[in-house]
Amino acid sequence: MLPGVERKMRILVADDHGLVRDTLAAYLDRDEVKEVRTVANLQEAVAMAETSGSFDLVLLDYNMPGMNGLEGLSLMRQANEGRPVALLSGSATHDVAAAALKAGAQGFVPKTISARSLVTAARFMASGEIYTPGDFVAAPEQNAADKLTRRESQVLGGICAGKANKEIARDLDLQEVTVKLHVKTLCRKLAARNRTHAAMIARDRGLV
Repeated sequence: MLPGVERKMRILVADDHGLVRDTLAAYLDRDEVKEVRTVANLQEAVAMAETSGSFDLVLLDYNMPGMNGLEGLSLMRQANEGRPVALLSGSATHDVAAAALKAGAQGFVPKTISARSLVTAARFMASGEIYTPGDFVAAPEQNAADKLTRRESQVLGGICAGKANKEIARDLDLQEVTVKLHVKTLCRKLAARNRTHAAMIARDRGLV
C-alpha cells in the first residue's frame, strides 16, 4: 500500500489569506484527517515541517509571500523530506500549472474547489498520485497514454476487464472515490469520453 493511503493524514495549509486558509482547513477537518495545521507564509510552513515533522501533504498558496514562483515549492519539498507538496491558486495559468508539475508539485489545486473534492484530492495526492482538475490543464497530447501512472494503468486494466469501480477498489485496496478520480484522470489523458471509450482506446493501442 502506498504511503498515506487508507490512514489518517497530517496536512499543512499555507496561505496568506486568513479566510481562505480557515475555509480550506475546515474542509479538510474530516474523519480521514488526523491533523490540519495552518500558517500564513512560506517561512512559517518550512519551519512547521522542520519542527513538527513532515506532513502527508502540504498545500502551498502559489502567490503568498516568500514563494518567488516555484522556488518556494523546491524549498518546501526539501523541508517536507520529499513528501507530497501541492500548489493552491485562484488565478494561475495553464503554463504555470504545467511548470509546477514538472518541478515536482504533487498537484495544482484551484481555490474554488468544493469541500468534498478537496478531501478526495488530498487523499489522492497523499497516496503519491498527481492531481489536476480536468478543466485546468492543457488538452491531452497524442502520447498522453504514455504518461499514465502505475495506479492509473492498474485501474485501466480493471476497466478493460469489465470490473465496476467497487471491484477495482477492492482489488487495489483503495476507496471507491479514489478509483473514480483515477478513472476521470485517465479518461482525460486518453481523450476518452467515458470509461467504455477508455477501454476501447486501451485495447486499440495495446495498453492492456
